[in-house]
Amino acid sequence: MDDLLKIREEIDKIDSELVKLFEQRMKYVLEVAEYKKKNNLEVFHKSREEEVIKNGIKHLNDKRFSDSVEKFLNSIMKISREMQNEIILSYEKNNIIVGFQGVSGSFSEQALLEYFGYDVSTKPVEQFEDIFIELKNNKIDYGVLPIENSSTGAIAEVYDLLNKYDCYITGEICLKVDQNLLGIKGASIEDIEEVYSHPQAFSQSTEFLKNYPRWKLIPYKNTAKSAEYVKNQNNKKLAAIGSKKAAELYGLDVLKSNINFNSTNSTRFVIISRELKEDIHNNKVSVVFSTSHKVGCLYNVLKCFSENYLNLLKIESRPLPNKPWEYLFYVDFEGNLKDETVQLAIEAVKNNSRYFKILGNYKKHDDNF
Repeated sequence: MDDLLKIREEIDKIDSELVKLFEQRMKYVLEVAEYKKKNNLEVFHKSREEEVIKNGIKHLNDKRFSDSVEKFLNSIMKISREMQNEIILSYEKNNIIVGFQGVSGSFSEQALLEYFGYDVSTKPVEQFEDIFIELKNNKIDYGVLPIENSSTGAIAEVYDLLNKYDCYITGEICLKVDQNLLGIKGASIEDIEEVYSHPQAFSQSTEFLKNYPRWKLIPYKNTAKSAEYVKNQNNKKLAAIGSKKAAELYGLDVLKSNINFNSTNSTRFVIISRELKEDIHNNKVSVVFSTSHKVGCLYNVLKCFSENYLNLLKIESRPLPNKPWEYLFYVDFEGNLKDETVQLAIEAVKNNSRYFKILGNYKKHDDNF
Protein backbone atom coordinates (compact mmCIF):
# COMPACT_ATOMS: atom_id res chain seq x y z
CA MET A 1 0.00 0.00 0.00
CA ASP A 2 2.87 2.35 0.86
CA ASP A 3 4.40 1.64 -2.55
CA LEU A 4 1.12 2.61 -4.28
CA LEU A 5 0.95 5.86 -2.33
CA LYS A 6 4.50 6.73 -3.35
CA ILE A 7 3.68 6.03 -7.00
CA ARG A 8 0.58 8.22 -6.78
CA GLU A 9 2.61 11.00 -5.20
CA GLU A 10 4.96 10.90 -8.17
CA ILE A 11 2.00 10.94 -10.58
CA ASP A 12 0.54 13.94 -8.74
CA LYS A 13 3.84 15.81 -9.12
CA ILE A 14 3.88 15.07 -12.85
CA ASP A 15 0.21 16.09 -13.19
CA SER A 16 1.02 19.36 -11.45
CA GLU A 17 3.74 20.04 -14.02
CA LEU A 18 1.40 18.98 -16.84
CA VAL A 19 -1.22 21.48 -15.69
CA LYS A 20 1.36 24.28 -15.63
CA LEU A 21 2.52 23.34 -19.13
CA PHE A 22 -1.09 23.04 -20.33
CA GLU A 23 -1.88 26.52 -19.03
CA GLN A 24 1.20 27.87 -20.79
CA ARG A 25 0.17 26.11 -24.00
CA MET A 26 -3.37 27.51 -23.87
CA LYS A 27 -2.03 31.06 -23.54
CA TYR A 28 -0.24 30.54 -26.83
CA VAL A 29 -3.45 29.05 -28.27
CA LEU A 30 -5.18 32.36 -27.51
CA GLU A 31 -2.48 34.17 -29.47
CA VAL A 32 -2.95 31.75 -32.36
CA ALA A 33 -6.71 32.45 -32.30
CA GLU A 34 -6.08 36.19 -32.51
CA TYR A 35 -3.70 35.71 -35.44
CA LYS A 36 -6.13 33.44 -37.31
CA LYS A 37 -8.96 35.89 -36.79
CA LYS A 38 -6.85 38.81 -37.98
CA ASN A 39 -5.70 36.94 -41.09
CA ASN A 40 -9.02 35.18 -41.77
CA LEU A 41 -7.49 31.69 -41.41
CA GLU A 42 -9.36 28.48 -40.66
CA VAL A 43 -9.08 27.09 -37.14
CA PHE A 44 -8.47 23.51 -38.29
CA HIS A 45 -5.10 22.95 -39.96
CA LYS A 46 -4.83 19.24 -40.78
CA SER A 47 -1.17 19.13 -41.85
CA ARG A 48 -0.12 21.11 -38.76
CA GLU A 49 -1.91 18.67 -36.42
CA GLU A 50 -0.37 15.69 -38.21
CA GLU A 51 3.04 17.31 -37.76
CA VAL A 52 2.44 17.81 -34.02
CA ILE A 53 1.57 14.13 -33.57
CA LYS A 54 4.53 12.97 -35.63
CA ASN A 55 6.94 15.12 -33.61
CA GLY A 56 5.40 13.99 -30.34
CA ILE A 57 5.89 10.32 -31.15
CA LYS A 58 9.43 11.02 -32.34
CA HIS A 59 10.36 12.33 -28.87
CA LEU A 60 9.14 9.15 -27.18
CA ASN A 61 11.78 6.92 -25.66
CA ASP A 62 9.34 4.05 -25.15
CA LYS A 63 7.50 3.51 -28.44
CA ARG A 64 4.91 1.31 -26.72
CA PHE A 65 3.12 4.54 -25.86
CA SER A 66 2.88 5.79 -29.46
CA ASP A 67 -0.87 5.22 -29.80
CA SER A 68 -1.51 6.74 -26.38
CA VAL A 69 0.55 9.82 -27.22
CA GLU A 70 -1.41 10.25 -30.45
CA LYS A 71 -4.70 10.11 -28.51
CA PHE A 72 -3.29 12.48 -25.88
CA LEU A 73 -2.17 15.06 -28.43
CA ASN A 74 -5.42 14.76 -30.40
CA SER A 75 -7.35 15.52 -27.21
CA ILE A 76 -5.21 18.57 -26.47
CA MET A 77 -5.57 19.88 -30.02
CA LYS A 78 -9.34 19.33 -29.92
CA ILE A 79 -9.49 21.48 -26.76
CA SER A 80 -7.32 24.07 -28.51
CA ARG A 81 -9.62 24.17 -31.56
CA GLU A 82 -12.68 24.59 -29.35
CA MET A 83 -11.02 27.47 -27.51
CA GLN A 84 -10.01 29.15 -30.78
CA ASN A 85 -13.55 28.78 -32.15
CA GLU A 86 -14.99 30.33 -28.99
CA ILE A 87 -12.59 33.29 -29.17
CA ILE A 88 -13.25 33.93 -32.85
CA LEU A 89 -17.03 33.52 -32.50
CA SER A 90 -17.08 35.84 -29.49
CA TYR A 91 -15.15 38.46 -31.45
CA GLU A 92 -17.48 38.13 -34.42
CA LYS A 93 -20.64 38.42 -32.33
CA ASN A 94 -19.43 41.65 -30.77
CA ASN A 95 -18.46 43.22 -34.08
CA ILE A 96 -21.09 42.15 -36.60
CA ILE A 97 -24.33 43.49 -38.01
CA VAL A 98 -27.10 40.99 -38.73
CA GLY A 99 -30.04 41.74 -40.99
CA PHE A 100 -33.58 40.39 -40.75
CA GLN A 101 -36.83 41.04 -42.56
CA GLY A 102 -39.48 42.81 -40.53
CA VAL A 103 -39.50 44.84 -37.34
CA SER A 104 -38.94 44.20 -33.65
CA GLY A 105 -41.15 41.42 -32.39
CA SER A 106 -40.97 39.36 -35.58
CA PHE A 107 -40.13 35.67 -35.53
CA SER A 108 -37.10 36.44 -37.69
CA GLU A 109 -35.74 38.78 -35.02
CA GLN A 110 -36.40 36.13 -32.38
CA ALA A 111 -34.48 33.54 -34.41
CA LEU A 112 -31.63 36.03 -34.89
CA LEU A 113 -31.33 36.71 -31.17
CA GLU A 114 -31.45 33.03 -30.26
CA TYR A 115 -28.70 32.23 -32.74
CA PHE A 116 -26.37 35.22 -32.27
CA GLY A 117 -27.30 36.41 -28.78
CA TYR A 118 -28.30 39.88 -27.65
CA ASP A 119 -24.94 41.61 -28.06
CA VAL A 120 -25.02 41.85 -31.86
CA SER A 121 -26.15 44.87 -33.84
CA THR A 122 -29.29 44.19 -35.88
CA LYS A 123 -30.68 45.81 -39.01
CA PRO A 124 -34.33 45.33 -40.04
CA VAL A 125 -35.20 45.46 -43.75
CA GLU A 126 -38.46 45.55 -45.70
CA GLN A 127 -38.15 42.56 -48.04
CA PHE A 128 -36.34 39.21 -48.08
CA GLU A 129 -34.32 40.34 -51.11
CA ASP A 130 -33.11 43.40 -49.20
CA ILE A 131 -31.06 41.10 -46.98
CA PHE A 132 -29.16 39.76 -50.00
CA ILE A 133 -28.67 43.28 -51.35
CA GLU A 134 -27.37 44.54 -47.99
CA LEU A 135 -24.93 41.61 -47.84
CA LYS A 136 -23.75 42.29 -51.38
CA ASN A 137 -23.15 45.95 -50.53
CA ASN A 138 -21.28 45.09 -47.28
CA LYS A 139 -23.93 46.83 -45.16
CA ILE A 140 -24.45 43.73 -43.00
CA ASP A 141 -22.31 40.69 -42.15
CA TYR A 142 -25.04 38.07 -41.86
CA GLY A 143 -28.71 37.70 -42.67
CA VAL A 144 -31.42 35.58 -41.09
CA LEU A 145 -34.19 34.23 -43.31
CA PRO A 146 -37.11 31.81 -42.83
CA ILE A 147 -36.84 29.00 -45.35
CA GLU A 148 -39.29 26.31 -44.27
CA ASN A 149 -42.27 25.85 -41.97
CA SER A 150 -43.25 22.47 -40.55
CA SER A 151 -46.94 23.12 -41.28
CA THR A 152 -46.94 24.97 -44.60
CA GLY A 153 -43.68 23.89 -46.22
CA ALA A 154 -41.01 25.77 -48.13
CA ILE A 155 -40.80 29.54 -48.47
CA ALA A 156 -40.27 29.62 -52.22
CA GLU A 157 -39.01 33.19 -52.50
CA VAL A 158 -36.07 32.48 -50.21
CA TYR A 159 -35.04 29.42 -52.24
CA ASP A 160 -35.12 31.49 -55.42
CA LEU A 161 -33.02 34.24 -53.83
CA LEU A 162 -30.40 31.77 -52.59
CA ASN A 163 -29.81 30.73 -56.18
CA LYS A 164 -29.95 34.28 -57.55
CA TYR A 165 -27.29 35.81 -55.28
CA ASP A 166 -23.72 34.80 -54.43
CA CYS A 167 -24.35 34.18 -50.75
CA TYR A 168 -23.89 31.06 -48.65
CA ILE A 169 -25.77 29.35 -45.84
CA THR A 170 -23.51 29.29 -42.78
CA GLY A 171 -25.95 28.09 -40.14
CA GLU A 172 -29.55 27.28 -39.29
CA ILE A 173 -31.90 27.41 -36.35
CA CYS A 174 -35.38 25.96 -35.83
CA LEU A 175 -37.82 28.10 -33.89
CA LYS A 176 -41.09 26.92 -32.38
CA VAL A 177 -43.76 29.27 -33.70
CA ASP A 178 -47.02 29.93 -31.87
CA GLN A 179 -49.47 32.21 -33.65
CA ASN A 180 -51.83 34.39 -31.64
CA LEU A 181 -54.77 36.66 -32.44
CA LEU A 182 -53.89 40.18 -31.30
CA GLY A 183 -56.12 43.23 -30.87
CA ILE A 184 -55.99 46.66 -29.28
CA LYS A 185 -56.72 47.11 -25.60
CA GLY A 186 -60.39 46.55 -24.86
CA ALA A 187 -61.14 44.68 -28.10
CA SER A 188 -62.79 41.26 -28.14
CA ILE A 189 -63.09 38.53 -30.76
CA GLU A 190 -66.68 39.62 -31.38
CA ASP A 191 -65.44 43.06 -32.49
CA ILE A 192 -63.11 41.77 -35.19
CA GLU A 193 -63.88 42.31 -38.89
CA GLU A 194 -60.42 42.46 -40.49
CA VAL A 195 -57.30 40.43 -39.72
CA TYR A 196 -53.81 41.41 -40.90
CA SER A 197 -50.81 39.10 -41.12
CA HIS A 198 -48.27 37.40 -43.33
CA PRO A 199 -49.79 34.73 -45.65
CA GLN A 200 -47.74 32.05 -43.85
CA ALA A 201 -49.45 32.96 -40.56
CA PHE A 202 -52.87 32.66 -42.21
CA SER A 203 -51.93 29.25 -43.60
CA GLN A 204 -50.72 28.07 -40.20
CA SER A 205 -54.00 29.16 -38.58
CA THR A 206 -56.55 27.86 -41.11
CA GLU A 207 -58.52 25.67 -38.70
CA PHE A 208 -59.08 28.54 -36.29
CA LEU A 209 -59.95 31.02 -39.04
CA LYS A 210 -62.60 28.66 -40.47
CA ASN A 211 -64.68 29.47 -37.40
CA TYR A 212 -64.91 33.11 -38.48
CA PRO A 213 -65.80 33.12 -42.19
CA ARG A 214 -66.98 36.74 -42.08
CA TRP A 215 -63.51 38.02 -41.23
CA LYS A 216 -61.62 39.67 -44.06
CA LEU A 217 -58.05 38.34 -44.18
CA ILE A 218 -55.61 40.97 -45.43
CA PRO A 219 -52.04 39.85 -46.28
CA TYR A 220 -49.34 42.08 -44.81
CA LYS A 221 -45.53 42.30 -44.86
CA ASN A 222 -44.98 40.16 -41.78
CA THR A 223 -46.54 39.30 -38.44
CA ALA A 224 -44.78 42.00 -36.41
CA LYS A 225 -45.56 44.70 -39.00
CA SER A 226 -49.18 43.59 -38.82
CA ALA A 227 -49.19 44.04 -35.05
CA GLU A 228 -47.61 47.48 -35.43
CA TYR A 229 -50.24 48.46 -38.02
CA VAL A 230 -53.16 47.36 -35.83
CA LYS A 231 -51.69 49.27 -32.89
CA ASN A 232 -51.37 52.45 -34.97
CA GLN A 233 -54.92 52.20 -36.35
CA ASN A 234 -56.34 51.90 -32.82
CA ASN A 235 -59.50 50.25 -34.15
CA LYS A 236 -61.30 47.45 -32.28
CA LYS A 237 -62.44 45.97 -35.59
CA LEU A 238 -58.87 45.19 -36.61
CA ALA A 239 -56.71 42.29 -35.44
CA ALA A 240 -53.33 40.83 -36.29
CA ILE A 241 -51.87 37.36 -36.12
CA GLY A 242 -48.44 37.30 -34.54
CA SER A 243 -46.27 36.45 -31.56
CA LYS A 244 -46.87 37.24 -27.92
CA LYS A 245 -43.62 39.19 -28.06
CA ALA A 246 -45.16 41.43 -30.74
CA ALA A 247 -48.24 41.91 -28.56
CA GLU A 248 -46.00 42.96 -25.68
CA LEU A 249 -43.92 45.34 -27.82
CA TYR A 250 -46.89 47.08 -29.42
CA GLY A 251 -49.20 47.13 -26.43
CA LEU A 252 -51.81 44.74 -27.82
CA ASP A 253 -54.03 42.21 -26.07
CA VAL A 254 -53.85 38.50 -26.90
CA LEU A 255 -57.46 37.76 -27.87
CA LYS A 256 -56.75 34.09 -28.54
CA SER A 257 -53.46 32.28 -28.03
CA ASN A 258 -51.93 29.38 -29.97
CA ILE A 259 -54.32 29.50 -32.94
CA ASN A 260 -51.98 27.53 -35.24
CA PHE A 261 -53.47 24.13 -36.08
CA ASN A 262 -50.17 22.28 -35.53
CA SER A 263 -49.06 22.28 -31.90
CA THR A 264 -45.48 21.55 -32.99
CA ASN A 265 -45.52 24.34 -35.57
CA SER A 266 -41.96 25.48 -36.18
CA THR A 267 -39.96 27.43 -38.74
CA ARG A 268 -36.45 26.71 -39.93
CA PHE A 269 -34.32 29.80 -40.46
CA VAL A 270 -31.03 29.92 -42.34
CA ILE A 271 -28.13 32.24 -41.62
CA ILE A 272 -26.41 33.55 -44.74
CA SER A 273 -23.14 35.40 -45.36
CA ARG A 274 -20.92 36.46 -48.25
CA GLU A 275 -18.42 33.65 -47.70
CA LEU A 276 -18.57 29.88 -47.68
CA LYS A 277 -17.65 28.76 -44.15
CA GLU A 278 -15.63 25.56 -43.94
CA ASP A 279 -15.28 23.88 -40.56
CA ILE A 280 -14.79 20.28 -39.47
CA HIS A 281 -17.88 20.54 -37.25
CA ASN A 282 -20.18 21.28 -40.20
CA ASN A 283 -22.43 18.30 -40.91
CA LYS A 284 -24.99 19.53 -43.45
CA VAL A 285 -24.52 20.54 -47.09
CA SER A 286 -26.98 22.43 -49.31
CA VAL A 287 -26.71 22.46 -53.11
CA VAL A 288 -28.87 23.35 -56.11
CA PHE A 289 -28.73 21.79 -59.57
CA SER A 290 -30.70 21.29 -62.77
CA THR A 291 -30.72 18.33 -65.14
CA SER A 292 -31.66 17.68 -68.74
CA HIS A 293 -35.39 17.26 -69.24
CA LYS A 294 -35.05 13.58 -70.14
CA VAL A 295 -36.02 10.22 -68.65
CA GLY A 296 -33.62 9.08 -65.93
CA CYS A 297 -31.62 12.30 -65.62
CA LEU A 298 -32.81 13.16 -62.10
CA TYR A 299 -32.35 9.54 -61.05
CA ASN A 300 -28.75 9.62 -62.30
CA VAL A 301 -28.04 12.62 -60.09
CA LEU A 302 -29.76 11.33 -56.96
CA LYS A 303 -27.99 7.99 -57.10
CA CYS A 304 -24.69 9.89 -56.77
CA PHE A 305 -25.65 10.46 -53.13
CA SER A 306 -26.70 6.88 -52.36
CA GLU A 307 -23.63 5.43 -54.06
CA ASN A 308 -21.50 7.49 -51.67
CA TYR A 309 -23.66 6.57 -48.65
CA LEU A 310 -24.84 10.14 -48.06
CA ASN A 311 -28.15 10.69 -46.30
CA LEU A 312 -30.51 13.08 -48.10
CA LEU A 313 -32.38 15.39 -45.70
CA LYS A 314 -34.57 17.35 -48.10
CA ILE A 315 -35.36 17.83 -51.79
CA GLU A 316 -37.20 20.94 -52.99
CA SER A 317 -38.00 21.78 -56.61
CA ARG A 318 -38.52 25.24 -58.09
CA PRO A 319 -39.46 26.19 -61.67
CA LEU A 320 -36.50 27.04 -63.89
CA PRO A 321 -36.98 30.64 -65.13
CA ASN A 322 -37.85 30.95 -68.84
CA LYS A 323 -37.96 27.15 -69.26
CA PRO A 324 -41.52 25.84 -68.81
CA TRP A 325 -41.80 22.53 -66.93
CA GLU A 326 -38.11 22.37 -66.13
CA TYR A 327 -36.88 22.67 -62.57
CA LEU A 328 -34.08 23.54 -60.20
CA PHE A 329 -33.62 20.97 -57.44
CA TYR A 330 -32.48 22.10 -54.01
CA VAL A 331 -30.97 19.28 -51.96
CA ASP A 332 -29.81 19.13 -48.34
CA PHE A 333 -27.70 16.17 -47.27
CA GLU A 334 -25.53 15.14 -44.33
CA GLY A 335 -21.79 15.63 -44.65
CA ASN A 336 -18.83 17.97 -44.70
CA LEU A 337 -17.23 19.45 -47.81
CA LYS A 338 -13.87 18.11 -46.61
CA ASP A 339 -15.17 14.51 -46.55
CA GLU A 340 -13.93 12.38 -49.42
CA THR A 341 -17.38 10.84 -49.94
CA VAL A 342 -18.93 14.31 -50.21
CA GLN A 343 -16.30 15.43 -52.70
CA LEU A 344 -16.85 12.32 -54.82
CA ALA A 345 -20.63 12.79 -54.73
CA ILE A 346 -20.40 16.47 -55.69
CA GLU A 347 -18.10 15.70 -58.61
CA ALA A 348 -20.51 13.01 -59.81
CA VAL A 349 -23.50 15.36 -59.47
CA LYS A 350 -21.66 18.04 -61.47
CA ASN A 351 -20.95 15.51 -64.22
CA ASN A 352 -24.64 14.62 -64.44
CA SER A 353 -26.06 18.16 -64.18
CA ARG A 354 -26.48 21.08 -66.54
CA TYR A 355 -26.13 23.51 -63.65
CA PHE A 356 -24.70 23.10 -60.14
CA LYS A 357 -24.06 25.43 -57.21
CA ILE A 358 -23.01 24.88 -53.60
CA LEU A 359 -25.27 26.86 -51.27
CA GLY A 360 -23.46 26.14 -48.02
CA ASN A 361 -21.91 23.79 -45.50
CA TYR A 362 -22.97 24.33 -41.91
CA LYS A 363 -23.93 22.71 -38.63
CA LYS A 364 -27.34 21.08 -38.56
CA HIS A 365 -29.70 22.38 -35.90
CA ASP A 366 -31.05 19.98 -33.30
CA ASP A 367 -34.79 19.95 -33.99
CA ASN A 368 -35.80 18.79 -30.52
CA PHE A 369 -37.86 21.42 -28.68
